[in-house]
Amino acid sequence: MASISPDIDTNFIPDLPMGPLNEYRKKAKFNWKRLMLILDEEASVKIKYRVWKLLENDPLFSKAKYTLSTDELKRLAAMQVNKLTELDIIPKDVINYSYRDRTKFLMSTDEALYSYSSDLSVKIALGVSLFVNSLSAMGTERHKKYYNAAWNREIVACFAITEVAHGSNTKNIRTTATYDPITQEFIINTPDFEAAKCWIGNLGKTATICLTFANLYTADGINHGLHGFVVPIRNPKTLMAYPGVIVGDMGEKIGLNGVDNGFMMFSNYRIPRENLLNRIADVTPEGSYETVLMEPSRALGAALETLSVARLGIIQESVNNLSSATVIAVRYAALRKQFGHERNGPEVPIIEYQLHQWRIFPYLAAACVLRVFAVQISGTYLKTVEDCQSESNAFEVFSQLVGEFHAIISSSKPLLTWTARDAIQESREACGGHGYLKISNLGELRNNHDASVTYEGDNNVLQQQASNWLIKQWDDKIESPLGTANFLKNRTDILRRKFEDIIKVTPVESMEFPIECFEWLICYLLDKTASKIRNFVSNGAHRFDAKNNSQVYTARDICRAYPQYVALCSFRTRFHKPDVTPELKEVLQLIYLIYSYWIIDQHMTSFCQGAFAKNPTKFVDLIRSKLLEKCGEFKNSAVSVADSIAPPDFALNSAIAKSDGLLYQNLQHELMTNPNAFSRPSWWRDILLPDPPSLKSKL
Repeated sequence: MASISPDIDTNFIPDLPMGPLNEYRKKAKFNWKRLMLILDEEASVKIKYRVWKLLENDPLFSKAKYTLSTDELKRLAAMQVNKLTELDIIPKDVINYSYRDRTKFLMSTDEALYSYSSDLSVKIALGVSLFVNSLSAMGTERHKKYYNAAWNREIVACFAITEVAHGSNTKNIRTTATYDPITQEFIINTPDFEAAKCWIGNLGKTATICLTFANLYTADGINHGLHGFVVPIRNPKTLMAYPGVIVGDMGEKIGLNGVDNGFMMFSNYRIPRENLLNRIADVTPEGSYETVLMEPSRALGAALETLSVARLGIIQESVNNLSSATVIAVRYAALRKQFGHERNGPEVPIIEYQLHQWRIFPYLAAACVLRVFAVQISGTYLKTVEDCQSESNAFEVFSQLVGEFHAIISSSKPLLTWTARDAIQESREACGGHGYLKISNLGELRNNHDASVTYEGDNNVLQQQASNWLIKQWDDKIESPLGTANFLKNRTDILRRKFEDIIKVTPVESMEFPIECFEWLICYLLDKTASKIRNFVSNGAHRFDAKNNSQVYTARDICRAYPQYVALCSFRTRFHKPDVTPELKEVLQLIYLIYSYWIIDQHMTSFCQGAFAKNPTKFVDLIRSKLLEKCGEFKNSAVSVADSIAPPDFALNSAIAKSDGLLYQNLQHELMTNPNAFSRPSWWRDILLPDPPSLKSKL
């Protein structure tokens, strides 16, 4: 293992135990700790290790030896949330940090919690991070008491937009808040069950207060659109719902059963006028509606922009799931031996097989590339929001950047969640039967991750929203303040280029080659999509139908290629920073190329259909042979790369992928100490035959 430069402090990262995995670890030409600080930020890594250590040392966070009931899971998660306050997991002085530093602290803490327990992480993310960030973005000084109470965990908060019949289409949400100037109160009503708030995390059993979105009506009957309100829903001393609120739990789910998702209906429920979140709009005591926005129709978009932070959180959580799954698969592959060159000779670790490398190494590379991307886009977004907040017309200034941020985040959330989903399943299969055991943790990862493909925006709907911005850039003047679409200005030259032209000046193994391939691909797909829409419209179709019927094979593909392109650019930028030493450059370029060739191969149909190469067979063969070649070169680095993105064993919680590499000893311990391994079932009498024959041995 390569030495570390003396000016780089990695002492806070615990050493890994010696064991069978060292056979591959010693083959790596880089230091895994140093790589960890390239793929992530040092401050974030320190926060995570602090959280993991605090959790590991507290008995309440010990992993259960048996499957808990749904009610037990909710009770445990709620108790752990309370314990976090006692452990000072989120120090109270963090509230005084700048917006960017505070949010980054929360996101890093959430990542550490998520690695340990997705239930606990989601409850904290909803009840603290999302709630306080939303109050900060949409509220004013008069809501500071709720902000402080949520931060100090004195209240259990939740965030309610979704209704039974409407989720993604927020404009058609039907909960109402009608102002009564006589009492200076808002009267909240749910017209019918289809308008009941639902899927609200923390609401089912524990939340005492809710940030609720409802259509604001003034006394003159005018609907001013969706606005946020702080709504008390339960007595914090009894957890009984207040009169006028019907609140219930949604029951058992596929996963995340420690999160008490709930539904809620209001019947003439009154709250004070001051509970309206009034940063962008307010109602005077007399009942007049006032807004700071020049275009009131933009109020909803400004109010809901806070969800971008939530989606960034999902992106980071997905990177964690992607990382955990691939760490399990890679470590297991380095330890599990099957077959060999000689009939009775030594067996070979399955990591040596090309097919196995092709199955799992691209996901390991994706975990690294997408982690760098997640760190970069989160940092850029938070800095931009903080800079805009210093402006007197913050919402007006930020609105100039919202379109591009929304396109990046709305396309990246599907990319990350789907990549993690597929990685978990491939890893489960790559670990064979042992991967099917609950103690592998792959099943828990799969079930708990599954919710992310639909919450905070259904992936396919988000992709359509992102494609709208991209098509607008193609049809209108390019407006890309973040620079992710600036290459479209050269669309004519880009589309004229062929694969054969590119490789004359750009080596296939350079970092620029995949970038140029993806610029061509995005231009081709945008041109094809825009033309398809224009043809529909010119033939009399409504633009809604034209766009709707241009998703499959065109717009949807753009929204997979676009975030992949942005991720490649982010990784390339990180690669060229001065702290990346030569030995790290070597492995980072290998990671980059494996991911690049893999995702180019994913789009091979479009490359061939668009005639990117004069000789498409040569292009296909080259990309696939290079992918296999680089996977082979990656074999000796894979275990150490996995170490650089792995949480501690306590958080990874996989009996088949502990860092000590003692695969079969750890498996034996888990099987032998299973509480029900050797006990006779309590129902043994129910399965006895009337007069079973004696089978006792005469020996």
